Amino acid sequence: MSKVKLLLVVFFLFVVNSGVQAQCAMCRAALESGGNDGQAEAVNDGIVYLMIIPYVLVAAIGIFVYNSRKNIGKKTE
Repeated sequence: MSKVKLLLVVFFLFVVNSGVQAQCAMCRAALESGGNDGQAEAVNDGIVYLMIIPYVLVAAIGIFVYNSRKNIGKKTE
């Protein structure tokens, strides 16, 4: 059951973040004044992907620590 919950969380992270506007005001103004909407969207997507990486790393470390502590508890019993 926990694998299903984990997959759902990962799925919803990617679905919810699809509409996030991560550009700062200065970046947005510079990109929108150029008239190239495709480049503005590409920069926005890049920022969102760079934001996701630390969260995934912290979650992976947390899962690893949780599983290692869980296994240590089973060995002592």
